[in-house]
Amino acid sequence: MTNYHIPVLASESIDALDIKPDGTYVDATFGGGGHSKLILNKLTRGQLIAFDMDSDAAKNIPDDERLLFVNHNYAYIKQFLDYLNIDKVDGILADLGISSYQIDTPERGFAHRFEGTVDMRMNIENNLSAKTVLNEYSENELTRVLREYGELSNAKRIAHNICLARQAKPIETTNELTELLKEFEKPNKQGQFRSQVFQALRIEVNKELDGLKNLLINGSNKLKKDGRFVIISYHSLEDRLVKNFFKSGNFEGVVEKDFYGVSQTKLKPLSSKAITPSLEETKANNRARSAKMRVAVKLS
Repeated sequence: MTNYHIPVLASESIDALDIKPDGTYVDATFGGGGHSKLILNKLTRGQLIAFDMDSDAAKNIPDDERLLFVNHNYAYIKQFLDYLNIDKVDGILADLGISSYQIDTPERGFAHRFEGTVDMRMNIENNLSAKTVLNEYSENELTRVLREYGELSNAKRIAHNICLARQAKPIETTNELTELLKEFEKPNKQGQFRSQVFQALRIEVNKELDGLKNLLINGSNKLKKDGRFVIISYHSLEDRLVKNFFKSGNFEGVVEKDFYGVSQTKLKPLSSKAITPSLEETKANNRARSAKMRVAVKLS
C-alpha cells in the first residue's frame, strides 16, 4: 500500500457502520484503502464495493476476493450497484475531500504550497482542469465559483484580476496563481485565504457538491432498512448538505410531511451533533483537524 493518507476517524467510522460479518458495504472513497481494510477486518463472508475516481488509488487494492474496486465517481453508486446485481447494501462510508497523497503530489496541483501545474483533477482523464477554469471561464463564472465554493466576499475583485492577468499570459502553475492572490491576502491569514481559492477551484473542477448530492440521494435508496450511512466531511459546504439531507431528505433541511403529518424522511440521524476527532488524533494527523462525521440509519 502506498503512503496515501491515514484514515480519519477510523475507529469511530467503523463503529458507526455497525458491520455485520456477512453484510454488503460500500467504501465510496477508497483512496489509500485505510477504511476499506478496517471494514474487511470485520467481514467474514461479506462483500465490500470500493469506489475511487483516481486511478492512482488502484495501486492500493489488497489481494482480497471480498473487495471489488470500481474506478469511478461515487456519484454513480446506483448505476454500478445495479450493474453488479446488488439490490441493497448494509452500509455506506464516504471520507470526502482530497487525500494527503493527492495534496503532496505537486504535479496534481492541489496544494498552494507546492509548485506545479494548476490541475486539480481527481480523475486525470477529465477534460476540465483548474487551468481551464482560470483561463477560459468568464469573469462572471469565476466570480460565481469563488463566491459559492470558496465563500469569498471579494470574489468579484479576485476574478477581475485573474482575467486581467491571463490577457498577458495564461495562468499555468500554482505559483503563478498564488502570486496573483498576494494583494488580497490579509496578515496572518495567507494560508486560509489561499486554501479557500484552491478549494473553490477544486470543487468546480471535480463537481464535488453535485457528486455528493447524487451519493446522498442514490446511496440512501440503496440502503437496506436499518442500514448505516456514514459521511466524513471537511468544510461547511459539504457538512451542510449532509446534515440537511440526513435530517430531512432534501438539501434545504426542511422536513416534509404527508397529509397525516408523517415525515417523508427516509433517514434518521443518530445524533444532532457531528462527531469530531479527538485532540490526540488531530495532533497525530493534521488532516483530521476540520473533519466532521455524521451518521444516519435507514428507516424503511
